[in-house]
Amino acid sequence: MNALNGQRSVFGSEDLDRLHHLRQRRRAARGAEKQPRTAGQRIADGVAALVGSWPFIIGQSVALGLWIAANVLGWVHAWDPYPFILLNLVLSFQAAYTAPIIMMSQNRQADIDRARATQDYDVNLKAELEIELLHQKIDLLREQEIARLTRMVEDLTTALATAKNAAPPPSNA
Repeated sequence: MNALNGQRSVFGSEDLDRLHHLRQRRRAARGAEKQPRTAGQRIADGVAALVGSWPFIIGQSVALGLWIAANVLGWVHAWDPYPFILLNLVLSFQAAYTAPIIMMSQNRQADIDRARATQDYDVNLKAELEIELLHQKIDLLREQEIARLTRMVEDLTTALATAKNAAPPPSNA
């Protein structure tokens, strides 16, 4: 597993194990399919999408305005006179059912967001470990290159000294 082939590493076994685990999890995640939503989850998402939309708010506002206008003006026998008790009952009934449904949708979305945050953390951690491993590889290559260049300089110095001592002295003519 160690990409440095037995060379010293600043990675501990825990870091290497974590990197190996993250690599395996990523491969396993590629093959996994998304879990299908249940009927209740689809309904909760649909209700939350509907109730949280401008068309619903505008439609409900128009309906409330018509309800109040019809009862105040008495167009059709005022079935719900001024304190609008029936209207309050209808709105309370609507709120009693939509609030928990919206909460179910939000909880499911929170679970999805939490899973994405965990996945993002794992990706960032893996990237950090991979980058550190690449830094180690580059440092190792740099050390090997410096050692090779040092040997070449020493060889050239020795060859130059040998050539200088073996050459005949220059003539002063």
